[in-house]
Amino acid sequence: MDSNTFLYKYLNNASPTGFEASGQQIWLDYLKPFVDNYFTDNYGTAVGVINPEAPFKFVIEAHADEISWFVNYIKDDGYIYVRRNGGSDHMIAPSMRVNIHTDKGVLPGVFGWPAIHVRKDGKEDAPTLDNIFLDVGARTKAEVEEMGIHVGCVITFQDELIELNGKFYSGRALDNRIGGYMIAQVARRLKESGKKLPFGLYVVNAVQEEIGLRGAEMIAERIKPNVAIITDVCHDTTAPMYSKIASGDQTAGKGPVLTYGASVHKKLLDLIIATATKKEIPFQRSAASRSTGTDTDAFAYSNGGVPSALISLPLKYMHTTVETASKEDIEQVINLMYEFLIEFDPSFDFRYIK
Repeated sequence: MDSNTFLYKYLNNASPTGFEASGQQIWLDYLKPFVDNYFTDNYGTAVGVINPEAPFKFVIEAHADEISWFVNYIKDDGYIYVRRNGGSDHMIAPSMRVNIHTDKGVLPGVFGWPAIHVRKDGKEDAPTLDNIFLDVGARTKAEVEEMGIHVGCVITFQDELIELNGKFYSGRALDNRIGGYMIAQVARRLKESGKKLPFGLYVVNAVQEEIGLRGAEMIAERIKPNVAIITDVCHDTTAPMYSKIASGDQTAGKGPVLTYGASVHKKLLDLIIATATKKEIPFQRSAASRSTGTDTDAFAYSNGGVPSALISLPLKYMHTTVETASKEDIEQVINLMYEFLIEFDPSFDFRYIK
């Protein structure tokens, strides 16, 4: 499968938190030719391994899950109310088309919303979790249940990947399946270049990040890596309604974002910056308060402390159906990870105090 076909197939496939299996299978099938072996864990995290016999273990990681909804309550009149699975945004739900994943297959539905001219007193009622609802074309609860829909069915938006101006990709779930795409491309580039690494490389696509880094916590304990580099997304703060004072100054199209923070090992970060500078790969900087909010934290604080760093992709409109990222940034994240790996010396001493 070529890279572009994989990108669209993988990004367009639904992979909600806790239900990532189909997307993980697509990812693993693509990755297999570029690694020596692979394994999965009980909750669906997938790992491709290069040089599995090597004692030094280096992880590059992304997360596979996307935000979604659960069926939470079916009214007698057939309307369905939902609850979040991850950080789903109730503000964007009205008028969106959805897929409801059932044991009988995927069924369509819509988030309904009353017309503007019938809202009481002309007031603009804001969407909330209490008033957004799904319509599946049924008039009774029994009809809904006959369709195979029940409490606990997971719901995803229908939007698929498109290109904007030939320079950007836009769609749902770039957070963070685009990360899975990027780490798979790193593995592919290593294979095609014939470069031999003096350490074991574990290419990790973790589950359940959107509900608290759970997949990363589990797989970090299993692999017990020596070093980890995580890729995720961060906010492009140039779009209207973002605060650079609060969220920093990051721009899609100006390169990967390298984060400073407690869980980011400064020596590892300095090595990454040195590689970016040497290879003339543009990069941006950001600062994290307390935690990065990414799987970096899970790896950093596992197994007695694992030197970890975060390479982020600037993303517009996070947790919407039109998440937008620069094609050039995607390539530069891949370049930076690849160039760092082929230069990294596993004998490097990460201790701050000797």
